[in-house]
Amino acid sequence: MIQTFTSQSPIIIAHRGASGYRPEHTLAGYELAIDLGADYIEPDLVMTKDGILIARHENEISETTDIANHPEFAYLKTRKIIDGEIKIGWFTEDLTIAQIKTLTAKERIPELRPQNTVYDNIFTIPTFAEIIDLVKHKSQKIARNIGIYPETKHPSYFQVLGLPLEEALLWNLQGINLPVFIQSFEVSNLKELSQKTDLPLVQLINDLGKPYDFIINHDSRTYQDLLTQKGLREIAEYAQAIGVHKNLLIPSDSHGKLLSPTSLIIDAHAANLQVHTWTFRNEDVFLPLDLQGNPQREYEIFLNLGVNGVFSDYPDLAVKQKYCYLNKK
Repeated sequence: MIQTFTSQSPIIIAHRGASGYRPEHTLAGYELAIDLGADYIEPDLVMTKDGILIARHENEISETTDIANHPEFAYLKTRKIIDGEIKIGWFTEDLTIAQIKTLTAKERIPELRPQNTVYDNIFTIPTFAEIIDLVKHKSQKIARNIGIYPETKHPSYFQVLGLPLEEALLWNLQGINLPVFIQSFEVSNLKELSQKTDLPLVQLINDLGKPYDFIINHDSRTYQDLLTQKGLREIAEYAQAIGVHKNLLIPSDSHGKLLSPTSLIIDAHAANLQVHTWTFRNEDVFLPLDLQGNPQREYEIFLNLGVNGVFSDYPDLAVKQKYCYLNKK
């Protein structure tokens, strides 16, 4: 399916659903995000033991499910190294989809979002196929095409396990006739996908570190190297957009106050890449020091810079600020 990559206005990407109002990566959270006006919903995708794509922030699921309360799975608790980091808990690749479906979701950051804990232990863990079905149904019901913006999590890790994400991802997406972006922090799997699909691809770029596939392939480049004019031109050979940490567009000083914008948006647009940025949240702990208590101002600043999309945990506020921005143009 060939998809043109144009946008008359910035897109609002519901980060893991309406995560400020419901536990992330639940059908209820995605549906609420759509009802609040999001243009895209964003599921992080990991794999089960039997090769089914499900939506979880990480493949270690003790922080986002009630698995610790299931004595029948106690024997599966283990220690693993995921992308160079030691993790202890329960991992999706050790459970079948039937086992996953006995679990329920819980709020990942209850200390910051206690209002979401009332929904703990209610919602099951959705498969990618179920998410697609939800988006199709909602799109038909409201007569508005909602997009899907999946992230492949730890693609090199799952590849080594013999559970590659990409084939299952494309199989699920075939013929859905809805807007799609596919994103990854790694480079190799996006290059591979670019040979297999015409769907728009998004190179995610953090403000620190380097893609994990660069580490295992002994590639000395870092994320910063991808942001040079040469690096952006190389990204444009396989991707249509970059998804960047906000700090790469407007850095902060040592006190957390915003500094002057970088040239990244100008440079990316010159390379024919769109720029999406993450993640916008209402809580003061996530806001620049000079914008605490005023999350709407953060949207205004970044939209005025010319970003093509924003990831938000509160899509209703993002949508409101998008239309304020458009009405001022």
